[in-house]
Amino acid sequence: MPGSAHRAKGGAVPVGAGMGAGGGRQGEGRPLVLTEKIEGALRLAALCEEAEALGLSCGLGLAEARARFPGLEACESDPAAEARLLEGVADWCERFTPLVALDGADGLLLDISGCAHLFGGEAAMMEAIVAQVGAQGFAVQAAVAGHAGTARALVRHAPGTRLQEGEEARALAPLPVCALRLAPQAAALLSRLGLRRLGELMALPRAGLTRRFGRALADGLDEALGRRDRPIAPRRPAPLIIHERRLFEPIARQEDVLSIAGTLAERIAGDLEKRGEGARRLELSLFRVDGAVERVGVRLSAPSREPARLARLFKEKLAARGEELDAGFGYDLVKLSVLAADPLAERQVSLEEAQGGGEAVEALLDRLSARLGEVCVFGLEGVGSHRPERAQALRFGAAGDAGAAPFALSPRPLRLLARPEPVIATAEVPEGAPAQFRWRRALHRVARVEGPERIAPEWWREDAGAARDYWRVEDEEGRRYWLFREGHYGGETAPAWYLHGLFA
Repeated sequence: MPGSAHRAKGGAVPVGAGMGAGGGRQGEGRPLVLTEKIEGALRLAALCEEAEALGLSCGLGLAEARARFPGLEACESDPAAEARLLEGVADWCERFTPLVALDGADGLLLDISGCAHLFGGEAAMMEAIVAQVGAQGFAVQAAVAGHAGTARALVRHAPGTRLQEGEEARALAPLPVCALRLAPQAAALLSRLGLRRLGELMALPRAGLTRRFGRALADGLDEALGRRDRPIAPRRPAPLIIHERRLFEPIARQEDVLSIAGTLAERIAGDLEKRGEGARRLELSLFRVDGAVERVGVRLSAPSREPARLARLFKEKLAARGEELDAGFGYDLVKLSVLAADPLAERQVSLEEAQGGGEAVEALLDRLSARLGEVCVFGLEGVGSHRPERAQALRFGAAGDAGAAPFALSPRPLRLLARPEPVIATAEVPEGAPAQFRWRRALHRVARVEGPERIAPEWWREDAGAARDYWRVEDEEGRRYWLFREGHYGGETAPAWYLHGLFA
């Protein structure tokens, strides 16, 4: 399974470091191959080292391979399982850099910009990746180059190479043209024409090369030579702030994990204070010794950088699981990342707050959301709409902010019906207030009324409807309702009355 990674030189120009990991196992008794059905025939898709030593290659028909070697052991390939395995290796590689991208069905691209020195330099980092991934049972190849495209070309055909900027042409010249990962038809055409090395392609005029073989070949050659940037698409967004703790002795107890999370939260608080921000979303990543990675994420209803509050959220999140962490042989690396943050200005703390007089509402909501789940805690969020039923929306996971209207509104009912219910209303004059109305088969006589409040239709919507006139009415028994009349007398359609809400 090959992979690659790249770093940025000087923080601007992408420079590539490629890591290739080739997965496979050597058959204990008989050579092992994986097969896949291509155009109705079973062909070899992957081989162990013993099978390769026998001269077999991918794409060969299974029948022909068994005719040559009757003792060959074959199993059907499982692309979904292989994809999950590659995702697991990519998770593990985040211990070296947070920017990890998939490169085909068996490769990875790692952006190691500015982090190689943490592992003793590029050479030492590459050796560490090869050794540690290889210890998990994979056959690994690695290469370091100035660009991601260069690393992808080197990792399969010149593993172990580490190039400096400007050495791309010299290093790529002796490589076969298949290093560009061309389509089979293009590779076959180049072979028939006697073009087998990248150096031979570099010697050809670019205009003729593009006209004869298409733009894809020229672009692939430019990417390999570093003349054209090949951006990578990381599997996960890059954290705004990240702090980690590498452990000499692995830990397994949940109390130890929470203690380290509190220490990392204090470090993150200092960085957030320098940026003038507060965290809104954080993630705790726990790297197990056996390569598995466990992630615990929390959200905050309002930006905060208080270490105790951040650490408490992870405690609530882990407690909500109802069981201890599955640490396996233990965690040897703990990372705390800030995935989202908002500006947070300094404010004067009151005497009551300084003395610990009560927990802030936002902190309580965050704890409830972490313990019960985000879908169990929600608030209201303002929406740009005139209509009362569309003026607010539920916001899950945190306290919402209904927002204040830019103009004064009459009082709104405490309970708003999900859908206005039709009523039969009688008014003293056609355009006047209701004198009585019947709702759900019960007759209500109006004792007091206030209104109307006209809400115009939203003309920019197709389902804008007609204008509404709202009244706040109280019946003879003291119950208060919010009624509206939609439409006007004398129009194309007769107006209709509805009950929209109930006051406390």
